[in-house]
Amino acid sequence: MAQKCVHKGCGKVFTDENDDCVYHPGPPVFHEGQKGWKCCKPRVLTFDEFLTIPPCTTGKHSTVDDTPMEPPKPAAEVPPTPEPAISAPIPRLPTKAPATAQPRAAQSPAPPVETEDDEPGLQIAEGKECRRRGCNNKYDSSIGRSDDENCVHHPGHPIFHEGSKGWTCCKKRVLDFNDFLGIEGCKTRSRHLFVGSGGKKKGDGGGEEVLESVRHDFYQTSSTVIASFFLKKIDKENSSISFPDSSTVRLDLITSDKKRFKKDVALYASIDTGKSSFKILGTKLELNLVKADGTGWPVLRAEDPLTGEIIQAGGAGRA
Repeated sequence: MAQKCVHKGCGKVFTDENDDCVYHPGPPVFHEGQKGWKCCKPRVLTFDEFLTIPPCTTGKHSTVDDTPMEPPKPAAEVPPTPEPAISAPIPRLPTKAPATAQPRAAQSPAPPVETEDDEPGLQIAEGKECRRRGCNNKYDSSIGRSDDENCVHHPGHPIFHEGSKGWTCCKKRVLDFNDFLGIEGCKTRSRHLFVGSGGKKKGDGGGEEVLESVRHDFYQTSSTVIASFFLKKIDKENSSISFPDSSTVRLDLITSDKKRFKKDVALYASIDTGKSSFKILGTKLELNLVKADGTGWPVLRAEDPLTGEIIQAGGAGRA
């Protein structure tokens, strides 16, 4: 009888329990904005990248979840406060409201998944998974497309805060990661989104492909914001990055495979343009933005919606 493997990262349907199973034997780790698995080293910043981390162990399929649980951290004992000695009244001095603690780590909200239907005429590969979060439906060419597909999904992005897990678009919160993956979508659309429009268009010159947006992420310390714009094969010679004023980053990124992303990014708060810098890596542009006033940034861009999350500050640490 066919059964579904419950190992993390596998999830395949099997009939022979002796078939090889490639999976993550350790539990997921979420620490100061970074995400990964305890059993292997890759650490990423976004939830979508976390879901694509390749499994690290080969074993046998199982219908019993044998992932070890994290041992509970012992509660620190607080010594009893001694009774104060009774003394003469002391004149009360004016009090000052305590300063608000600076947040310690930050990650920008994941970019929203496209909400449009697939562009007519685009080819869909067999088994292509719906791009909307929480849906997981796969394209079946034998069934085809219709307006009764009922794509149940989460239009928001994941929240992981102080052990609880959920989505910004609905109220349910759980503690276990498996329970989080099982939270049913809160919005329904008539059709799935397998390919979308690609979020891009052809430019006017030489077949250049103009990108309307690229994925971005950031974390911060008390004095610096480290932001990443993900785009492969950036041509360092022909691209330009500048700080025209204290609240704007001007990007003109050109890749060796004829893609271009050009945008003035309005920042959440002011930066010191003289001390800020950047570097181009193999898969992204990394900005080192020095804060002008040391305030915590709940989002990277001025246009990003505020979710009301309590975000902490500090460099992304190793789990």
